[in-house]
Amino acid sequence: MQATPVTSPRRGRLLTWAPLGLAGFAVAEIAVFLLIAHQIGYFTTILAGLLLSAVGGLVLRREGIRGWRRFRDAARGGRHPGTEGADGVIGIVAGLLLSVPGFLTDLAGLLLIIPPIRALARRSLIRRAERRMTSAQAGDLFGPRRVRPANDYAHAEPKPAPTSAGNTGTASGDEVIEGEIV
Repeated sequence: MQATPVTSPRRGRLLTWAPLGLAGFAVAEIAVFLLIAHQIGYFTTILAGLLLSAVGGLVLRREGIRGWRRFRDAARGGRHPGTEGADGVIGIVAGLLLSVPGFLTDLAGLLLIIPPIRALARRSLIRRAERRMTSAQAGDLFGPRRVRPANDYAHAEPKPAPTSAGNTGTASGDEVIEGEIV
């Protein structure tokens, strides 16, 4: 008797809707291609698509090599290499998106090259990675976590009143210790 793998409900829904999403994306890519071809001509549109794919290959090669070097240098230098690794992954994804034929994927790849958008994508990637690993692993890869000081929360919540023992604490009487999570 063979056991069936257990999948989470979220993963099951993703696998159910992924083919429909990919088909919808393909239809959108074709519609954008036809719209652009109607405006500037089919030959020019095909030439632009080939040119963007070639640029994507160059970006992929450059970002892959640069990302690996920065990751390696950070690891050798005793720094936490996670940020450089995340930046390299974002660069590789930008190159891959540019390499894939289609103007919507090219637009997404071009957006990932812009530094402010790339920084947002890097932070998002790091947050997702940190959620999937232990705090010790995240600290080794990305460095110590930064937390806001307690006075930044002053406007959001009132500070607890001193308890009968004379210390400031939470409602349960636990002592609050301010510091950095390492």
